[in-house]
Amino acid sequence: MTGAAGFIGSNLVECLLKLDQRVCGLDNLASGHQHNLQIVRTGVSSKQWQNFRWMEGDIRDLPSCRQACQGVQHVLHQAALGSVPRSLENPIATHEANVSGFLNMLVAARDASVESFIYAASSSTYGDHPDLPKQEDRIGRPLSPYAVTKLVNELYAEVFARNYGFSSIGLRYFNVFGPRQDPEGAYSAVIPKWFAALLRGQPVYINGDGETSRDFCFVENVVQANLLAALNKDPGARNQVYNIAFGQSTTLNQLFALIVENLRELAQQLKEPTPVYRDFRAGDVRHSLADISKAKTLLGYLPEYSVRDGLRKAARWYAGI
Repeated sequence: MTGAAGFIGSNLVECLLKLDQRVCGLDNLASGHQHNLQIVRTGVSSKQWQNFRWMEGDIRDLPSCRQACQGVQHVLHQAALGSVPRSLENPIATHEANVSGFLNMLVAARDASVESFIYAASSSTYGDHPDLPKQEDRIGRPLSPYAVTKLVNELYAEVFARNYGFSSIGLRYFNVFGPRQDPEGAYSAVIPKWFAALLRGQPVYINGDGETSRDFCFVENVVQANLLAALNKDPGARNQVYNIAFGQSTTLNQLFALIVENLRELAQQLKEPTPVYRDFRAGDVRHSLADISKAKTLLGYLPEYSVRDGLRKAARWYAGI
């Protein structure tokens, strides 16, 4: 697994170890953290932890990718440089990690003859296509360098299937959130950033008028999708991309209210917060909502956690409970 020390990656590592699987985790710790793996270590048995092989390395380095794929049956490729704003500020770094790194992993996994290659794709691929809900076969023009890199991933995966007979499955994540998502830094996602600000009594900033909407997806739904994709034996389900979301739209104003509601139950001293509205952010789409029927039909994906359910679990984690 790549990105093993990251938010999604560490949740996957923990789930796999609890299922008594052997896991090799590769990460360069650019956005992942060793403390995520320490949390995993405390959550599994000592015997299960012995099944984890740690590799500090970079997917931009082909030998590291080859080493990580040695003796591996399934590759879950989660490593990437995320964030639309970061890609606008440094498109070269985003390209090197998300395109060159992805190609290295494809080559290494192909040469290692792995059974399955599952990669983290992105809802940003839909770009300026106006239709809702988003369906996998209809995309628009990318709105950021990050979106370009995730589209290129899908194109490379398709070319490897056609030319080398190497199959893969791409999972287009829609705004994943949950425990271990880092609230710090300029590129942190909205949910952990708002949780941290509210708990510290700091202002919460909303880009635009708050009516921008997203299909927020709890991380345990994403873990389920990865396992289903990796173990799927149906040839018709391979070499496809799938929307991985909950299938429900939530505005930023609604999200703010839900987060405040959950924190008020846990932190009685929470003041009555009022968000601060500011300009829309460059490169952002206005609305996003996924059609998840394809993933349900071909992968058996059935998201267990709604936004409300997921926020309840996330709130306890951010509040340290």
